[in-house]
Amino acid sequence: MRILILCTGNSCRSQMAHGWLQSFDSKLEVYSAGTKASGKLNSKAVEVMLEARIDISHHTSDSIEKYLNDEWDYVITVCGGANESCPTFNGKVKHRLHIGFDDPSEAVGTPEFINSEFIRVRDEIKKAFYELYISKLKSDE
Repeated sequence: MRILILCTGNSCRSQMAHGWLQSFDSKLEVYSAGTKASGKLNSKAVEVMLEARIDISHHTSDSIEKYLNDEWDYVITVCGGANESCPTFNGKVKHRLHIGFDDPSEAVGTPEFINSEFIRVRDEIKKAFYELYISKLKSDE
């Protein structure tokens, strides 16, 4: 099963979702991309995922353009707030889903608060994507 996770910058939320989903089932082909890909991962996202024993440091921040000609079973957008416009994907897709999350990279405050926002969003992504995996993506064994 081929899954593409989309966000705007492809540096934080989509990368965490990519990492979680791949950790649930190594047989899934999971990719992530952004409409305005930053070209780098958010270091705090890498850090909090590593704390959860998921290493996303090898991921790349890719433009959606790289995947437009591919066929996908699922394309999932993860942008959240009203200030964001979720990317649209015009490629070949069987199922389109939106599961929105706050952007922890926009958190302001003390280092402790910012860290807690990254952890909160990381854990929300894990819960939502695990529920999706169990309900729709898990291959029959």
